[in-house]
Amino acid sequence: MAERKPFLLRLPRELMEDLERWAKDELRSVNAQIEYLLRESVRRRGRRKDDEPPHTAHLRLSPDPSPDPPDP
Repeated sequence: MAERKPFLLRLPRELMEDLERWAKDELRSVNAQIEYLLRESVRRRGRRKDDEPPHTAHLRLSPDPSPDPPDP
């Protein structure tokens, strides 16, 4: 497992409550939920050294185009 660095994070009470509910819904601890959200955000923005450049990240997130409806 990768080494983890402790980090103190202060959040508004309302945001923490939202994260607690969300984490519970997804069967995660609040810490794991925050880590998941941060990893997803970094991945989607293409900010990892081994990911594609940020200017192409939007292409990966675009939904597949829907096929044209058949002609009547």
